[in-house]
Amino acid sequence: MTDDLLQLRVSGIETMVLTGIYSEETHLPQPLRVSVTVDLALPEHKYAPDTPLAESKNYLDLKRAVTESLPEGLHFTLIEAVADHVCAVLFAEDARVLRVEVTIVKLAISENGEEIGIRMVRNRA
Repeated sequence: MTDDLLQLRVSGIETMVLTGIYSEETHLPQPLRVSVTVDLALPEHKYAPDTPLAESKNYLDLKRAVTESLPEGLHFTLIEAVADHVCAVLFAEDARVLRVEVTIVKLAISENGEEIGIRMVRNRA
C-alpha cells in the first residue's frame, strides 16, 4: 500500500441552486460558489508523455457534478445536502475516487467579501 495519490481540483464554480431554510430563500435559486477536490488512486506505473486521459479523470467531471448533476427544481434545505449530492455523484462515477472534498460559499449572504459556507470531506466507504 502506498500513500501516493493524485488530487484533481476545480474551484470557484458559480451556480444557482434552490437552497435555504428561510421563506425568502425557498422560492428562488441562490448563487453558490463551489470548489471540488478529489483524491484518486494512482496506477502503479508512472504517467508517460503519451498516457491517455482514461488513466486519470477528466476535470470536467468535477465541474459537471456541480453544474449538471443537481436535479433541476429540487430544493435542498441545507447546503450540506448539496455537498453530499456532489460527493455521491463523484463516487458513483469512478471507483478510483477515494475522497471528495466540497467547499460551498453562499454568495447571497456575503456583505463584505467574507466567505460564509461549509467544507465537507467524504471518504469512500
